[in-house]
Amino acid sequence: MAVPQAYPLGPLHEPASALMEPQPCPQSLAEGFLEEELRLNAELSQLQFSEPVGLIYNPVEYAWEPHRSYVTHYCQGPKEVLFLGMNPGPFGMAQTGVPFGEVSVVRDWLGVVGPVLTPPQEHPKRPVLGLECPHSEGPAQSEGHGR
Repeated sequence: MAVPQAYPLGPLHEPASALMEPQPCPQSLAEGFLEEELRLNAELSQLQFSEPVGLIYNPVEYAWEPHRSYVTHYCQGPKEVLFLGMNPGPFGMAQTGVPFGEVSVVRDWLGVVGPVLTPPQEHPKRPVLGLECPHSEGPAQSEGHGR
């Protein structure tokens, strides 16, 4: 699967009768999860921001291959807990495409591989080096975490 491009957006609100119609079953749980991620990502990409927001990193787009590799490998069978993140750390998911994924853990322990492309715009202090990034998030680095 290639790096995702813009996907046509469906209606935001469907009639209740549409929810009752049988839906095609995805080939696997992981594929269904990835399809839903891409659908939501396409909707989110339509959002416009004003200052002070200057750059948006979207690792689901530029780190698609390692992200897909992670989801395909670890999204198997029912789960009791699902962690969702929305603010990728500069040395975690922003580098790897793996939620809550410090580079060395993702690469060396989880065994996730794949090319990480350069995002359309980068902050000079936060370049995307992918799975070769030597930096670590460290405990409680961002404001408010662990306090």
